[in-house]
Amino acid sequence: MISRRNFLKYLAGGAAAATPASGLLFNACSPSKKAEDGTSMTTRTNPNTGDVVGLLGYGMMRLPQLPEGTPDDPQTGPFDQEMINRQVDYALEHGVNYFDTAPVYCRGLSERCTGIALKRHPRDKYFIATKLSNFGNDQWPLEASQAMFENSLKELQTEYVDYLLLHSTGGGGRDAEGNDLSGLEVCQRRFLDNGLTDWLFEQKSAGRIRNMGFSWHGDYRAFELLLKLHDEGRYHWDFVQIELNYLDWFYANEINKSNVDAVTLYNELHKRGIPAVIMEPLLGGRLANVNDDVTAELKQRDPEATIASWAFRFAGTPEGVLTVLSGMTFMEHLKENVKTYSPLRPVSEEEHEFLMHIAEVIYGQKEIPCTACQYCMPCPYGIDIPANFAHFNRCIREGNTPQSSGTPTYRRQRRAFLVGYDRSVPRLRQASHCIGCNQCTSHCPQQINIPRELQRIDAYVEKLKQEGGTL
Repeated sequence: MISRRNFLKYLAGGAAAATPASGLLFNACSPSKKAEDGTSMTTRTNPNTGDVVGLLGYGMMRLPQLPEGTPDDPQTGPFDQEMINRQVDYALEHGVNYFDTAPVYCRGLSERCTGIALKRHPRDKYFIATKLSNFGNDQWPLEASQAMFENSLKELQTEYVDYLLLHSTGGGGRDAEGNDLSGLEVCQRRFLDNGLTDWLFEQKSAGRIRNMGFSWHGDYRAFELLLKLHDEGRYHWDFVQIELNYLDWFYANEINKSNVDAVTLYNELHKRGIPAVIMEPLLGGRLANVNDDVTAELKQRDPEATIASWAFRFAGTPEGVLTVLSGMTFMEHLKENVKTYSPLRPVSEEEHEFLMHIAEVIYGQKEIPCTACQYCMPCPYGIDIPANFAHFNRCIREGNTPQSSGTPTYRRQRRAFLVGYDRSVPRLRQASHCIGCNQCTSHCPQQINIPRELQRIDAYVEKLKQEGGTL
């Protein structure tokens, strides 16, 4: 793995001699045809199929929901299909043509909602990406995983999938007896030992899958194994989905020793010519909701740029990036991101160094690296894990985590933390209810020790309460 400090040595050693000092390889970009409002989305071409893909991809993981109090729809539950249709229409009109979903997204309804929205358009105008999300060990047998794939086609109302991923390879789990398994062991059982990957490549040969790939989180040995199989010629990966953003570029491993820096993942794919699909360009929104000091630095550098646009530009710059996914719940986010990529203004080497400085500042804040992906949910004891982490991180960014009762701002900060906690997270769903069962940890793509972090939050809350005083 390559640290930020050793990266220039890595370059000097010839491993990536053509790479500029910033570590980014610049891609040849092409604008698509202009939309009616004059925007022109940057595109990338998949070398395996010639697919011309919009650089902004639509992640269908955080779909808009019906207004509070509206009865659930019989078919799409709490999700606002009319709004989903409108946003998909706008996306297609503005060059966004890659739609990423999964059987487990949005309470199991993402594929259905996506299929309804896309079926209204010609099939050759968009690319569907979905996944084999066979997380439960009862889904590891070949027949169960095959049934999941067949159901995906049914829900998406299509005869083929453009991009099919083995979902979250490297994630740990438990066997039927409740024994913990490493990410490597789970990867082997979910995808290899049961013959599933061989069967999926048969489906590709039959035209039911156009591109085969995988998404990776967790155990780096699983990533290495799948690339080894690619190198040996057993499987040819047409693309791989990785987490890449300017914080994870050099700091993923320093934030969490179980993670791997994005520069390492990117270089392993690039040297093999495997296109990269990018997830978490904003780290679950963290890079769009930075503290006031970081905001001031970014605005001083470019007053007209949005905070999020810096992260999107960074993720879209490297050569070999096929598309950058964003889960755009609201129309305004979709429009803003379309604008950022219409066309892309690549990050310069000087801007890259500036963003590495920003990453160092953010890293120093020691937030919990949660992206609110919800993979840890539901908690069997009712804890809203992402909401607990979100409140704690927000208070860190806003300077409302007092450490000493002797400081002049202590009472204000204490009140902001405790009152805000009760407002953000119902008491029965707060960290104090964690019993440490550890069921959640193996599902976390960021490899967070969730019980330990919940215990840290609970201990901090108790400390603030015991230090007394009225709120």
